[in-house]
Amino acid sequence: MWRAVAGALGFLTRLPVGNDSDSWHAFRTTPVAFPLVGYAVGILVAVPLALPVPAPVAAFLFPVWLYLLTGITHADGLADLGDAMVAHGDADRRLSVMRDTTVGVGAVLLIVLAVAGLVLAGLALAGEVPTDSVVIGNTTFEGFWSAIAALGIVVAAEVGAKLAMVVLVCAGTATHDGMAAELLGEATHRDAVLPALLALPAAALTWPNPAAAVALGAALLGAVPVWLWSTRTLGGISGDVIGASNEIARLVGLHAGVIVWTLW
Repeated sequence: MWRAVAGALGFLTRLPVGNDSDSWHAFRTTPVAFPLVGYAVGILVAVPLALPVPAPVAAFLFPVWLYLLTGITHADGLADLGDAMVAHGDADRRLSVMRDTTVGVGAVLLIVLAVAGLVLAGLALAGEVPTDSVVIGNTTFEGFWSAIAALGIVVAAEVGAKLAMVVLVCAGTATHDGMAAELLGEATHRDAVLPALLALPAAALTWPNPAAAVALGAALLGAVPVWLWSTRTLGGISGDVIGASNEIARLVGLHAGVIVWTLW
């Protein structure tokens, strides 16, 4: 299990672990590693929101730190998906566009929307922290509980995004030989049960406010349109689709969580 988690960290982040073939093999045969790493990544990703800086600064640092930590591999999948969505032709033509290194309008549009969405979500999370405080010893922590709630939303959205990847891996069909085929070839529908159970605690991170539960569920649902489009249009799931589902699911989860948190 620990080797699988290391492989997941190597695949889902830029941390210098899990980059050997044994870790990769352990990871691709252990879908439960996805949500486990989602918890760790979510906590780390939320760091800028806890900094004592103005909300706009925290909002800017949020996507910067996210991509420094996780890399742009999955964002590249989102860009390729954007180009494939605006391409004309059959499945083979669209898959060819996804493999093309040329960046098109569809890629630019989705990346701009994704980064803007992350900035706005970060601004909402950092800007909605009120002035309530908690005193520990001689130190007063302003907005302590709301900061915890913001962390819960980020973690829940991240775990939901990783669970969405699990669903695609366990229920999808690979479009061609490649990274997706290696992941999908080892998983069955039953392999998604344990990851789903391990993801459930993330729903309680903002209790009694249901923001984390909504963020978790919305992230999972956010990947469904990508899955349906890819299955119908491409004939299956590719590595780019898995990466794009992670980016889209995270974004949907963050905004859904923010809406519930601010309105509850």
